[in-house]
Amino acid sequence: MLVTLGMVLSVTLLALPAASRPVEAAQAPDYHPSQLAHVGTAGQVIVVTAASWSATHATLRAYERDGKGGWTQVVGAAPARLGWSGLVKGGDRRQGSGKTPAGTFGIVNAFGRLPDPGTSLRYTQFDRNDAWTYNPESPRTYNVFQNAAVSWRSFGGYVEHLWSHGKQYRYVAVLDFNLPDGPIQAGTDGIRRTSAPADTRLGGGIFLHVSDGRSTAGCIAVSEQVMRRVLTWLDPDRKPVIVIGPQSLIDRM
Repeated sequence: MLVTLGMVLSVTLLALPAASRPVEAAQAPDYHPSQLAHVGTAGQVIVVTAASWSATHATLRAYERDGKGGWTQVVGAAPARLGWSGLVKGGDRRQGSGKTPAGTFGIVNAFGRLPDPGTSLRYTQFDRNDAWTYNPESPRTYNVFQNAAVSWRSFGGYVEHLWSHGKQYRYVAVLDFNLPDGPIQAGTDGIRRTSAPADTRLGGGIFLHVSDGRSTAGCIAVSEQVMRRVLTWLDPDRKPVIVIGPQSLIDRM
């Protein structure tokens, strides 16, 4: 059989993964970054879509601007888990509700039980002392990473001892949901506090992290393979954001 150059090129093009091809805006689905209302100048966008507000399962995709005015998909459709109570608009979320906030949020830094996988985000490998605090009675420490060697016993259930989360916190990206507005500084006791506290009604500790197969308390969770891929791809210079919401309304989130 005579094999022509045209035939070789055709086979090569067919072999390319669909996720690597830019999508024309006119042909794009609602969850494509070109259709989303609030991505602004972000150069990297993670999109998390669910079937409904009450869904606890979702699909994660990731895209980057291609330098030609379009977008290229870099992470194909991947299963994700949401809060055990589904989704709610970010401004309506309440602490302890088990809901994942819907909307568009920046991705500001990362931490994990495992060493830095090679992310460009600021990364902290935590140890057994480290915690995330969200006690409404201590607003200056609300929704703040802590590395002081203290017991936090007085915070009761309003503290996450990061080491205790095992697999889930092997890799974590911190989402800019209800984080303090002001600078955070450690006092003489080692506890980190802010002068401009977060809203103590909305809850804290909203992350993208590794899944243990179950629903979360409000975070988004994906496989360790996907999480590592996302972290090594994220670049703070490209102003990454995550867009979360029901499939039918994702273009408004």
